[in-house]
Amino acid sequence: MHLLYCDETNLSPSEHDFFIYGGVVIPPGAAKPLHDAVEQIRRRHHVPENFLLKFNPRPDTLAHDDFIQVKQAILETAAEHSCQLIVSLILHNIAASPDIARRNEINRVLYHFECLLNRETSHGLVLIDRFSDTQIDAHLRERFAVGVRGLPYTDPMRLERIVGYHYSAIGQSHFGSVVDIVVGSFRFAVNSHSSNDTNRLASAVRLLDLVGPLFIRSAPDLKVDELSLFFSPKVITVDRYRGKYAALRDFLAEHGVDSRQEITDTRTR
Repeated sequence: MHLLYCDETNLSPSEHDFFIYGGVVIPPGAAKPLHDAVEQIRRRHHVPENFLLKFNPRPDTLAHDDFIQVKQAILETAAEHSCQLIVSLILHNIAASPDIARRNEINRVLYHFECLLNRETSHGLVLIDRFSDTQIDAHLRERFAVGVRGLPYTDPMRLERIVGYHYSAIGQSHFGSVVDIVVGSFRFAVNSHSSNDTNRLASAVRLLDLVGPLFIRSAPDLKVDELSLFFSPKVITVDRYRGKYAALRDFLAEHGVDSRQEITDTRTR
């Protein structure tokens, strides 16, 4: 059984260009070893037992550089335990609202998780970080009962390999910390580029180096699969918006996260 722990970031259109929704896939047999590894990281770096470990903020007991080492260790252990990242981005200018962006990109990530499960001939559980949205309960019930709607060539599509959708929260397992740090690291890199923050560029590049092994890649060129990194929507007709996507795609590719998806204004399939 695969587990998909999900998280959102960049919810505010006034502060960030791209809304990001992502999930970390924990493969069968890896949950307990990953749990133990995170437990050891916390103990080794003296993270307080009741501290909710996230990308930010750091505990008062740790210096800034020490906290960076904690996050680096979490990213490295996620890769060592064969975790995989599924993430989708949408420009706030295109999304009708943050809540709609969230629901749409949840659909995207769930569908891509289903595709991964098909590849692996496996089944999976989805655990979504709790948030405030009056429609989310009905949204998840529909995903379970009906599937996803709005796909180009089938509507709706039942997600047969996903056997359940549940809520999770930071502090209820170490996996919540893992997904928050993974998605938060990717967010940091995206935002550093989008805001043209040259002071953070070196840190952004380092984080991409650490997150890079979590992306799903395929031969022969080892580009990142669309099901692992997706620029939403598939077709972007407005020139200035398409330019933002293209610039971000080029930035990620320059630093080792080369997406197979092309940024286009024309449906290709």
